[in-house]
Amino acid sequence: MAPASPARAKERNAPRLAEASPVALYQQVKDHVARRIQDGSWKAGDRLPSENELVLQFGISRMTVNRALRELAEQGRIVRVAGVGSFVAEGKPQSTLLQIANLASEIRQRGHDYRCKVLGVERVAASMEVAAALDLHTGEPVFHALCVHLENGVPVQLEDRYVNPRVVPDFIDQDFAQLQPSEFLVRNVPYDQMEHVVDAVLPTPQQARLLEMEPTQPCLLLMRRTWNRGTPVTLVRCLHPASRYRLGCRIRADGNPVFG
Repeated sequence: MAPASPARAKERNAPRLAEASPVALYQQVKDHVARRIQDGSWKAGDRLPSENELVLQFGISRMTVNRALRELAEQGRIVRVAGVGSFVAEGKPQSTLLQIANLASEIRQRGHDYRCKVLGVERVAASMEVAAALDLHTGEPVFHALCVHLENGVPVQLEDRYVNPRVVPDFIDQDFAQLQPSEFLVRNVPYDQMEHVVDAVLPTPQQARLLEMEPTQPCLLLMRRTWNRGTPVTLVRCLHPASRYRLGCRIRADGNPVFG
């Protein structure tokens, strides 16, 4: 029996989508790309095969391939550059949920440039929601700070913070060009309780503009409250583009965090 030609051997070894598989074709393409990234075959910055190459490789429509790549980009696994191609994205940095993370230190430890743009610090009347969170009366004065945190010039967090004037009366007098609000509070105001709640949300048009993202792209919203001797200190909403950041932690069986 004559040996198979190299072309036929290559065809046999090429990945094929299961014709009768219950998994949608676009999902199978996504899984294939994700596996190549996960096992290190394709590393951060590597260029993926073009849409046309994937169409020929898998024998499916360009629309199906486009959907697979589009969803991978929305999940932050790849980056698509119009007219150039698709590339494996850099791994998303992660902040802990078990403590108040120092975002500036985390970014600098990765060897990246950190910058904080303080958009405003003002005294405002507490809304019903803010008053309830900080144990104040509706309409009572409260301090409000809005900041954008950037890693290598790219916004990774929008910080929307309210501070209880009864606990931190000098908050509004600080020079936050030298020390960002969260770092000032951690250094100067002790807390003995902390609450973290994480939600998946879509940004408002204004939030999307500040984070330099599309308003249809998802975000992770971390809402934090801290207390000192039973009195609420601060309420902060930290909004992260899901394609650029993630939140997580690792703990021991006794409930203590694992570091390093």
